[in-house]
Amino acid sequence: MPGSHKHRPWWHGLIFLVIAAAIVILDQVTKEWIRSHIVEGEFLPEMGCLTIVHVENTGSAFGLFTNQAFLLSMVAIAGLVVVLIFFRYLTELGFAGGIALSFIFGGALGNLIDRLRFGQVTDFIDVRLWDMVRWPAFNVADSAITVGAIMLGVIALVTFKKEDAATSSAGNKDI
Repeated sequence: MPGSHKHRPWWHGLIFLVIAAAIVILDQVTKEWIRSHIVEGEFLPEMGCLTIVHVENTGSAFGLFTNQAFLLSMVAIAGLVVVLIFFRYLTELGFAGGIALSFIFGGALGNLIDRLRFGQVTDFIDVRLWDMVRWPAFNVADSAITVGAIMLGVIALVTFKKEDAATSSAGNKDI
């Protein structure tokens, strides 16, 4: 029905805030540790395919939009608003969808805090698979955004596929 929607229980909002806050705290604590213990450009010894390195990123993912802190901050703020709107109105994705959105929100907020404080984001997780495959350094916030986006995509696919199947079977009954 147009104009009507289900509301999430109040405790879904509380869980959203707790998860987002935990991600922001973990993100900020790890970045502060890196900034205070490892000189920029230095790294800790490799642990398998993982290296801890201190990188200051003035751009976005993959080094795009270098030195555009204001633009990236505005995009992040808009993204945070969109996530809150999705959380409020996109209830079809259920509890798990809310969890996914809390990961995205916490990660985006963690990186926004860095941009507003320092004009750049501290990255420190460097993954190297074999000698040829190397991913750009990232941080806890980036990981949370990625995990949340993957979760949200899977949940949306499953949810909307079920709705399509239900609609198709209801339509076939009319024939």
